[in-house]
Amino acid sequence: MTQDQLKAAVAAAAVETILPLLDDDTIVGIGTGSTANLFIDALAAHKLRFAAAVASSEASAQRLHSHGIEVVDLNSAGQLAVYVDGADETDPQLNLIKGGGAALTREKIVTAAARHFVCIADDSKWVEQLGAFPLPVEVIPMARSYVARELLKLNADPVWREGVVTDNGNVIIDVHGLWPIHNPAELESHINQIAGVVCNGLFAQRSADCLLLGSRDGVKRIER
Repeated sequence: MTQDQLKAAVAAAAVETILPLLDDDTIVGIGTGSTANLFIDALAAHKLRFAAAVASSEASAQRLHSHGIEVVDLNSAGQLAVYVDGADETDPQLNLIKGGGAALTREKIVTAAARHFVCIADDSKWVEQLGAFPLPVEVIPMARSYVARELLKLNADPVWREGVVTDNGNVIIDVHGLWPIHNPAELESHINQIAGVVCNGLFAQRSADCLLLGSRDGVKRIER
């Protein structure tokens, strides 16, 4: 199976996983990225089973609209039954690195508002310890150089993702050289305390509740 086929398999498995949670009043949180896009496409066949969706990016909102799925603002949605999204890395404790698509802050907000977080990924994203994938950090533009200097103190290599502006109007610094991250929750908190940082891509303080991991042997379900 190709990587795209693995992603499609976990997207379909995610739809089957959340169907029992859906009713006429359910609002589903939906993430951003190539795997999330396949989930949106698979979910569209069941759009009459739930009320609406909250999207973690403008791109996902547009894709939902293209399928005739209503998109609502999180402020009016309240607590979400479930949030489904991909990851750039996941470890056995279901800690994640996210943000390769620069939507990490909205993804973290929607995750926090959901009772249940289902992560969908192919097995290329499975690692024993996080950090080989550069950690995205969303930063207020005026603080970019200051934040980069502070990140250097982690003995890492911060690189400005030039030309990228988030949906929130901020910039992204990708932090290389952090592998292995021994305490993801502690590092997540530490980086978030740097003045000018909006959010970083570690999802450890609120990790996934369920991981659907696609491999050539099928989709494996891992619970936290």
